Amino acid sequence: MKTRCSWSGDDPIYVAYHDTEWGVPLHDDRKLFEFLILEGAQAGLSWLTVLKKRPHYRKAFDNFDPDKVAAYNARKIRELISDAGIIRNRLKIEAAVVNARCFLAVQQEFGSFDKYIWQFVGSKPLKNSWTAVTQIPDQTATSAAMSSDLKKRGFKFVGPTICYAFMQATGMVNDHTVDCFRYRQV
Repeated sequence: MKTRCSWSGDDPIYVAYHDTEWGVPLHDDRKLFEFLILEGAQAGLSWLTVLKKRPHYRKAFDNFDPDKVAAYNARKIRELISDAGIIRNRLKIEAAVVNARCFLAVQQEFGSFDKYIWQFVGSKPLKNSWTAVTQIPDQTATSAAMSSDLKKRGFKFVGPTICYAFMQATGMVNDHTVDCFRYRQV
């Protein structure tokens, strides 16, 4: 029997996400863009809700191609708002389009979004040593700095809590509890 972080519960989608993705250092710009959009969509909702909708998000958002999403117009946004397969919040959908444009600008400036975003952790994952999920913070000084810089660049739905969740999801920080079998693996 494997010991997992208690938040992963017993839903097969959540367990698979915990066991294969969460906390794994990610350096692929398209996947980083995907998590940026999904973390913003999650605001105020459960991550499990987003994970269940992720396959449809990939289809609806052109497999998270930032060039395509940046080109979305009002008609496409209306189409997305009526799509029951995603979270139909106008502000979050409009933010995804804005964020795609900002993402492309960051790629242009830094050569890749990966190079830009990983600078906040000195280009290597931060490793915590939590014994209980109740010790894991919702945000940190690092996520606040990331949030502030992203907002200055025009990004939306990138508050410090969303940024910290993004950091956890993309392996910028290892927040698996020390008793979790994934703690040493990532």
